[in-house]
Amino acid sequence: MSVIVIVMVALLLVLLAVVAIVALPSARSRSGRLSHRTRRADRRADRDARRSLGSGPGPGAEIALSRRVPLPARGTTTVPARGASQPPALNEAPSPDAVGVTRRQFFNRSLLVGLGLGASAFGASSMAFLWAPQNKAGFGGKINVGTTAAAQAAFAKKQPLYSATAKTYMVPYPKADLPKAKKIAAYTAPIIAGMEAGYVALYQRCVHLGCRVPWCDSSQWFECPCHGSKYNRVGEKKAGPAPRGLDRFVFEVSGGNIIVDTGNLVLGPPIGTNTTQQTAEGPFCV
Repeated sequence: MSVIVIVMVALLLVLLAVVAIVALPSARSRSGRLSHRTRRADRRADRDARRSLGSGPGPGAEIALSRRVPLPARGTTTVPARGASQPPALNEAPSPDAVGVTRRQFFNRSLLVGLGLGASAFGASSMAFLWAPQNKAGFGGKINVGTTAAAQAAFAKKQPLYSATAKTYMVPYPKADLPKAKKIAAYTAPIIAGMEAGYVALYQRCVHLGCRVPWCDSSQWFECPCHGSKYNRVGEKKAGPAPRGLDRFVFEVSGGNIIVDTGNLVLGPPIGTNTTQQTAEGPFCV
């Protein structure tokens, strides 16, 4: 509902801006004005005429006097005699109401309206993205990856419990190795709590370049097919270009179900961490 309100307010603001730009007349309309060059030439002619009048009669004075046209007094009308030369018509600026919107004004206002629409759409999209409620049903929220019974059945087959929705491998952690794990600073309290429950939730993404790391049944390790990074059963880095062990998620066991919080990611342990001392148990897959 909040997203709809935001979009409606943004559209209303855009509509008001369009009405204000198009309906209001331009305060500095230049329709009918003389150009700067013409006005400068007229001022130069008037200046030459004054100089000629001040220096006495002569050819320049006659020319200057011929350029100066007497204007009728305010409130009177002057009808020139038949056959007399007509004075030049004054170049008066037409009324803005008569001229309307010029082509330049139309294009300028159209450009402003287009920019306003684009900025408003971008702003509304940004606010909707920032204020929209996050979807907690899929990846990024808490996901039920299975029951503890399903996990133990997979472990009995020497395989991890995999959840495609959570992009997570659930693997067993030997309780005998907990004292060594507690000495690793990268294993935070929530990760240690999961190990005490007997599990580790490993993110399937390789920390090198992000490839999905499959499980190798023969070596009992995780082996990346992209560049050969290898991790032992609990995700500690053993070989390849990976800069650390596999990242892992915080989880909880509730009512026999394993709930993985895919929005709570913990970085993997540094190179050299080997708390379980597990070696490859067979040929490598990669």
